[in-house]
Amino acid sequence: MPLFSQLTESEQATIESIVHRHHYQAGETIFAAGDPMDALMIVASGQVKVFQLAANGKEQLLYLLTTGDFDGETALFSQANHNSFAQALMPTQICQINRPEFQRLMQKYPTISLNLLNEFGKRLTDLEKRTTKTATTSVESRLADYLVETAAQFESQNFKLPLKKKDLATYLGTTPETISRKLAELEQRGIITQTGSKQIQINDESALELL
Repeated sequence: MPLFSQLTESEQATIESIVHRHHYQAGETIFAAGDPMDALMIVASGQVKVFQLAANGKEQLLYLLTTGDFDGETALFSQANHNSFAQALMPTQICQINRPEFQRLMQKYPTISLNLLNEFGKRLTDLEKRTTKTATTSVESRLADYLVETAAQFESQNFKLPLKKKDLATYLGTTPETISRKLAELEQRGIITQTGSKQIQINDESALELL
């Protein structure tokens, strides 16, 4: 976790002692709109989708959290409630640090405060890069990157797509029809095999990485 990477081993051990771990299975809700936002949430492993519900009940994907990402930083400075939902897309381990404990950490170790500011800046930079990538790279390339990253999180070359195709399309800045077409093209080239509507077998990871 970049927030704590510059601390000594003893300082990291102090943080370790106040971390609360939670395990979620695919489909489990991590938090819901209206729940108190009172802790920093770090994804230790897995993948989480954060979304809102429209008035008609349809989900609107906001963003994905993967291993190493954190959420709920607003909770570190003020009391607030979640205005969105978070759901585990695969077996996921979440580490949480409650607001009072984290505030004491920042007072004791100023480096954490600086790292937090740096991470905020990195998030903005990553958002700019993602926007640029959506505008300048092909859908095929973005889809290939997603498949490689997801396989790494599952630690398997054979996995079920965690996202619905409409959500995956939103995440990659395209349409569900294009996602289906690109997956079919990758299959025709022997790079992947689809065994079912969402089951993916990666046959040639190197080829995906070169797209």
